[in-house]
Amino acid sequence: MNQVSNNALLSFALDLASAVTQPNRFEQLVYAVRATINCDAVVLLIHNNAVLTPIAQRGLSEDLMGRRFTIAEHPRLKAICGGHYPVRFAADSPLPDPYDGMVLGHDEQLRVHSCMGVPLYLEGKLIGAVTLDSILPGVFDDIDARALEIIGTMAAMTLNTAILMEQLENKSQHAQHVLKVMSEQTLEMIGQSKAIQELKQSIDLVAPSDFAILIEGETGVGKELVARALHEHSSRFEAPMVYVNCAAIPHHLIESELFGHVKGAFTGADRDRQGKFLLADGGTLFLDEIGELPLEVQGSLLRAIQNQEIQAVGKDQIRKVDVRIIAATNRHLETEVAEHRFRADLFHRLSVFPIKVPALRDRQGDVPLLAGFFAERFRRKLGLQQLTLSPSAINLLETYHWPGNVRELEHVISRAALFAKAESAKDESPTSITVISPAHLTGLQIEKSDKEEIQRVIEHTQKDAIISNEPIDLREKTETYQRDMIRQALEVTEGNWTKAAQHLSMDRANLARLAKRLGIRVTKEVRS
Repeated sequence: MNQVSNNALLSFALDLASAVTQPNRFEQLVYAVRATINCDAVVLLIHNNAVLTPIAQRGLSEDLMGRRFTIAEHPRLKAICGGHYPVRFAADSPLPDPYDGMVLGHDEQLRVHSCMGVPLYLEGKLIGAVTLDSILPGVFDDIDARALEIIGTMAAMTLNTAILMEQLENKSQHAQHVLKVMSEQTLEMIGQSKAIQELKQSIDLVAPSDFAILIEGETGVGKELVARALHEHSSRFEAPMVYVNCAAIPHHLIESELFGHVKGAFTGADRDRQGKFLLADGGTLFLDEIGELPLEVQGSLLRAIQNQEIQAVGKDQIRKVDVRIIAATNRHLETEVAEHRFRADLFHRLSVFPIKVPALRDRQGDVPLLAGFFAERFRRKLGLQQLTLSPSAINLLETYHWPGNVRELEHVISRAALFAKAESAKDESPTSITVISPAHLTGLQIEKSDKEEIQRVIEHTQKDAIISNEPIDLREKTETYQRDMIRQALEVTEGNWTKAAQHLSMDRANLARLAKRLGIRVTKEVRS
């Protein structure tokens, strides 16, 4: 039986008391629940605007943390949040479970047999929920209802305290309410890596200022998302942020686009037109692909930024504006300046506070979270009941080098969701769970040598899973195997990285990137 004794409740209370002082306070809350109630999976979610966002979990696949659950779309979550008391679902409940196919260490198609949810209310307001799942039926049936209510009340108070402490530790002006930040899906930066945390800290630091900001990064890393976060966290958030793609405007129309024109100023100017600077007055002007701006226009832009004055094409009058400039580029502007393709004075004016957006390959551990986020988005768009990623699919995604970054990952998941849906429709024994497998992950730019390495990793991790019935950390196993292979190759080749790459049938540059990601020091070869 899975009953809760008084001693267990006392231990739970003590665990919660210590949890709020820990840096991983949300994870500690989950550990406390799991230690009190025996189960296979626990998820702690916070609530805002009818959406539940996971903030800690144990027992489910990593991609869960990237998902956002609209309560109205998930009958079990709706039932849990619909009242003030714990909800236990019958083993044969027809309501689909939002976590079907995600329980670690079990077959991808296995349904969760026991499910229970505890709504977390504080002063009559729903602030979150705890869900508990088990693959065995009936394990929650004998738990005393009063004990569950006590657990829910203590967990709600702890969650609220933890959130308040999180707010105090985050000194950003726009982190006054953590629930608001976590529910703004359009601006949310999914990820827990050190690189993404440092990026968020930079945004929090500079957003309240009026500094000009240069956002640098490869194509597809999310520079526009960073720009929007900077605007939303600034004092100008109630004013517009006007977007300009400098690469998409014909050269002869750029000044008109930026500063406006009067009727008759040039052929085709049949009426007066306001420019982007005027539209952004009081707000933010986001100049995307600034590196594509022609040299002849850069001088006019510099004067507008320096003096906060604009002059419409064909008009003598100068007009004052109040505009904050955020620029973005995938070029290395210092090189462009050195080669006289970009004005040095404009570069220095724009880069008062440069922000570098990390490439996806440098965001250790973020790929599964992003994959889960996109999977949930496309599940909704395709009208699927459940869309999960198999462990081998997640493994492939983590091994890939992502030259197109987050945008490429989004497109890969969108195609995979379509292929998985089509395959499920053909299945003779259809299930409500649609699973993305490696075969669905099309369009990846993988060299032959990389494909062989990825296949070896997948086969190795699958073999480990077969040998042991215990849950395994797939990513840890994969990285351990890769480290061992690289070190063995270096031993055989006496530390020669070029020969080691040949031994592993890899390109040397790819081997160096992989070794760096795995924490293996890459040394330069001395040529005789």
